[in-house]
Amino acid sequence: MTDSSPTRILLADDHALVRRGVRLTLDAEPDLTVVAEADDGAEAVAQARAHRPDLAVLDIAMPRLTGLQAARELSRTCPETRILVLTMYDNEQFFFEALGGGASGYVLKSVADRDLVEACRATMRGEPFLYPGAVNALVRDFLDRAREGRALPSRAITDREEEILKLVAEGHTSQQIAGLLVISPKTVERHRANLLQKLGLKDRLELTRYAIRVGLIEA
Repeated sequence: MTDSSPTRILLADDHALVRRGVRLTLDAEPDLTVVAEADDGAEAVAQARAHRPDLAVLDIAMPRLTGLQAARELSRTCPETRILVLTMYDNEQFFFEALGGGASGYVLKSVADRDLVEACRATMRGEPFLYPGAVNALVRDFLDRAREGRALPSRAITDREEEILKLVAEGHTSQQIAGLLVISPKTVERHRANLLQKLGLKDRLELTRYAIRVGLIEA
């Protein structure tokens, strides 16, 4: 990309009206242009591979793959694409997971009309863009870790367990999940049992409630 070329953006959000509004905001800027859209995380990964955008703007709560899952996949398979999370969740856990997944910035939808354009530009300059609450969380976490001599907490569940949790919560059977992930139904059942044990939950209903609470699916 030359200095005179606009930043090519992939926009992923499962709400068409939100995508339309964000696209109008971005396309109104001479240095930004939306080249592809996706309505779920898996489609975002596919579109990124097809279009090789400079920047991916990802919602968190999307079907199939969440924005956080898509960010991790894009960091692995399309490392040249920078990532910005645009979300309604003012949530420290999501913020840290977004950074850990390779995102360069975290923008709240409630102030997107004010912050998103500058966030895109900052990300392309190689600068992080964080909303004020995220900065406070980052500083507080750093000070807590320094004082207590501990590292960042590891994620409670693995990427594969998270995939299975999301699919279970979306109503898929073990047989369907096995087909989608190309693994055996017995392996799916083993992962489900591990999830219940790790998270201290009893059944599918509690798994679904947990998935909603952490933003893997929408209520």
